Amino acid sequence: MSFSLPDFRRKWSCRGNMSARAAMVTAALGLTLVLADQAAARNYAAPLDIFGFGTPRPRGSAHSAKIPLKIPLPKPRPEEAPKATDEAAPETDGKPSLDKPSQDKPSKPAEAAPPPEKQLSACRIALTEEIAVAPSIPDIHGPGACGGEDLVRLEAIVLPDRRKVAVKPAAILRCTMASAIADWVRTDMVPLAASLSSTITDLDNFDSFECRGRNRVVGAMLSEHGKANALDVRSLKLANGQSIGLTDRTLSRDVRERVLHSVCTRFSTVLGPGSDWYHEDHIHLDLAQRRNDYRICQWNVWDPLPRVAPLLPAERPEEAPPREVAAKSEGAKDGENGGADDRESAKPAAPGDQPKADSGKSKPATKKRR
Repeated sequence: MSFSLPDFRRKWSCRGNMSARAAMVTAALGLTLVLADQAAARNYAAPLDIFGFGTPRPRGSAHSAKIPLKIPLPKPRPEEAPKATDEAAPETDGKPSLDKPSQDKPSKPAEAAPPPEKQLSACRIALTEEIAVAPSIPDIHGPGACGGEDLVRLEAIVLPDRRKVAVKPAAILRCTMASAIADWVRTDMVPLAASLSSTITDLDNFDSFECRGRNRVVGAMLSEHGKANALDVRSLKLANGQSIGLTDRTLSRDVRERVLHSVCTRFSTVLGPGSDWYHEDHIHLDLAQRRNDYRICQWNVWDPLPRVAPLLPAERPEEAPPREVAAKSEGAKDGENGGADDRESAKPAAPGDQPKADSGKSKPATKKRR
């Protein structure tokens, strides 16, 4: 194969040679720029990363140079201004500063402001210690709307003569219900006890506040006891040892009827014997609010029970002889009657009393046993 310079010049022109060199120079410059950018983007190259193709680092912006910020400084203090020690002097004239905490005492967190006091109701203001011993208790908010507000614990009722009728046990009631109970005892029951020549000392509380349904039936409507608006009374005890049992049939019917009329006038609900078998041994009183002020008074005052003859023998009369003499006389009478019986048994038996012989056979007579 022959090779000559003209042939070379003809195959590889100068223009083509210059184009190839320009392309090579451009590629070299581009590679140089890429390598320089990668080196600036990462602090150090990964091992064995000869060509710098590792994970690229974020490039710094062209304007990433930090420019110092100029912070404005305060103006110099004028010479005629008072010194800081002179300003603090009037604040320390025996009184601690309100703005700055004291250096001697450690700073304390600000105390929470006390809640505003609850205003007393008109009933609470009227129910004074001259009427009843009934301290206020916190409101109760139980499940199913149980509880209430303006509650008191009725411990005793103060009579007009300063004597106290103890409520045993103490009843948790609304103020209005406690006030109604106190007024009932003071106005109606005290004259009733006076007619029996005695005074009231105790009120037997059978039940007061209890979160439950009516008649303790599960799922029933909420009872007035669950609202602290009801009281079950069993009896009123007197100072002479007697007791006014509201459902006691041995008590005079007139006394029980007087109690019936007084409670049915004062309370919106009265349940007793005859209403249902839940109230056969006590009286239920409450102040339930109904439409048109409807009232319920169901209490049958039964007649007194008939007197039963005593099972023990009657007492021995004074004119009767001593028991020993009476026993001897009764023994002598028994002896006389016994001798007569023996004489009667010694008599021969009547022919009709003899046993009959069987037909064809004769049996010996046998002595008849007594």
